[in-house]
Amino acid sequence: MRIRATATVAVSLGALALTALAAPAAQATGTTGPAVTFSAVKVNGGHGIVVGASAKVAAPVTYTVTKPAALSTGSFQSGPVLYRGAAITSPSDLFISDEPGTCTAASSTVLHCKATIFLDSAHGDLVNTEAGAWKVGALAVDSANHATWKGDLGSAAVQRLSKLTADASPEPVRKGATITVTGKLSRANWEAHTYAGYASQPVKLQFRKKGSTAYTTVKTVTTSSTGALRTTVKATADGYFRYTFAGTPTTPAVSAAGDFVDVR
Repeated sequence: MRIRATATVAVSLGALALTALAAPAAQATGTTGPAVTFSAVKVNGGHGIVVGASAKVAAPVTYTVTKPAALSTGSFQSGPVLYRGAAITSPSDLFISDEPGTCTAASSTVLHCKATIFLDSAHGDLVNTEAGAWKVGALAVDSANHATWKGDLGSAAVQRLSKLTADASPEPVRKGATITVTGKLSRANWEAHTYAGYASQPVKLQFRKKGSTAYTTVKTVTTSSTGALRTTVKATADGYFRYTFAGTPTTPAVSAAGDFVDVR
């Protein structure tokens, strides 16, 4: 669930309609909420959350809650949070799980929990400038709607899905002749709901000889202002050419499918 936050944050934990108000008062410090702490928060298995141009992505989250033995498990509910800004109680943007976490008691004081955060670029959840690192936090709410917020529990990368193509020609080709390898690196534009070229990025041209399982790097090529790639090599042997991109903080790594060239 996406919340475009201001100094006061209203958070609904799913169908149970629990509401927590985090204002710059005592409640914002978490002093009025359940006496719990959070640890071992892992978002999407530690991998980046990659979102396409018009897609809804489910990011699983696991976390541990530690509570006093006297505090009943059923007296509060909790969920993970992704946020941007200086503090979780005054974020510029915030995602929270649509439903409270499902928790299993490991002891009278420790709960192991799991939940899901959804990111939906198709319905305006994300703008392009929000790709990159988000902070990880958590929230617990009791039956009186008192909240405990905890931020700075880690970070998670939210990335724009990347695509890469490669086309080697002519094919077949005479040994020693020139092969031209073209392609394009593009990534999701969350605002236009399409894919646009990723400019000025270093991309490796690689070759895998027929019968081999490993690619070797031939050279590095920089994408044009439209994300286009174009370079030439000499034909030496049958094999596959591909482009491969190492990725950036906002965009994941990607490799094109190998394009086979028959050298005669």
